[in-house]
Amino acid sequence: MPLNRLGLVVHQGRPAAVAAARTARAWCAAHGVSWTDIDVWREGEPRRGGQAEADAAGHPELIITFGGDGTFLRGARIAAKDGASVLGVNVGRVGFLTEITTDQVEEALDVLHRDEAVIEDRMVLTMRASRPLRTPVGLDTLLCYGRGPALPAPAVRPDAAEAVDWGVALDVTAVNDVVLEKLARDRQAGVAVYLAGQLLASYSADAVIVATPTGSTAYSFAAGGPVVDPAADAIVFTPVAPHMAFGRTVIAAADEAVAMRVLPHSGRVAVSIDGQHRGVLDPGDWVAAYRAPYRLRLARLASLEFYHRLRERFHLTDAPATAIDQAPLFHRPDTPPPDDLAHLRDLRRPFRDRAVDEARRAR
Repeated sequence: MPLNRLGLVVHQGRPAAVAAARTARAWCAAHGVSWTDIDVWREGEPRRGGQAEADAAGHPELIITFGGDGTFLRGARIAAKDGASVLGVNVGRVGFLTEITTDQVEEALDVLHRDEAVIEDRMVLTMRASRPLRTPVGLDTLLCYGRGPALPAPAVRPDAAEAVDWGVALDVTAVNDVVLEKLARDRQAGVAVYLAGQLLASYSADAVIVATPTGSTAYSFAAGGPVVDPAADAIVFTPVAPHMAFGRTVIAAADEAVAMRVLPHSGRVAVSIDGQHRGVLDPGDWVAAYRAPYRLRLARLASLEFYHRLRERFHLTDAPATAIDQAPLFHRPDTPPPDDLAHLRDLRRPFRDRAVDEARRAR
């Protein structure tokens, strides 16, 4: 189906992002496609939640972000709420979530307009809590210093019934992670963590992270967590600098909830969603993160080569002892798989040649 309306999220502090967005607007004008800038913030003005942004933008079918992974997450929270697809244009430093470079904007829009793009679904998280999240007056200024206006506290979802035992459903979409972290350096976060309704452990730590497979390469990875293929459905729990012998990551089934209760001796705990501060918990409060009933739709020009991207983005190097072996960059038989492999992902799908991409950029 041809495109009718685009939403553009632009990192205004990066000239390359502003220029690439200008290219996208010119393409829209030439093809009769409407567009609108979304999640535009100004100092002193409040930002809107994801659904409110989608409503104000006229419910675009596609949201394009121009920036790094942080800008991509800004667009993704809006797209996931509204069932739109999201495409990231990378002008950041890492770009693990973004898909294309600035010189591919017109090509990508042509592919999307012809309905030839690959749409990849990703698991995201949502939340329930013992009470609506809020931040004490004045504390949001400190927590968000230098980062632009804060997002509003998550609203209570009107479509979900409140139950005493299950708490209130919050209008939250976490593409990467939900994090509980200490507010003061001299007060650890004391958090009891429950999996499948049973106590796993009570942690005294700098933070605890509940991540999606997509978010496994973000904060959880930096804290020593594993890399999980984003095509998988799982919940990754990682403590950060815990004061206990057991500090390992636990990978839970996707149909379980990870509940976290702030212990009586703990200091206040900040709640962040995809790196954005969203509220403060007091001792006795709890939150539970779990797989959302909807999914994020990522638009791509070709199927994701996750392990190729992992090697490239993290600059993985081979062991010196293996250098003489000259191992091939990939192993892909050309013949159909035998019966015992036929149920697996097709390893023969086209591989996007890095040399082709580099030649395109050089033009």
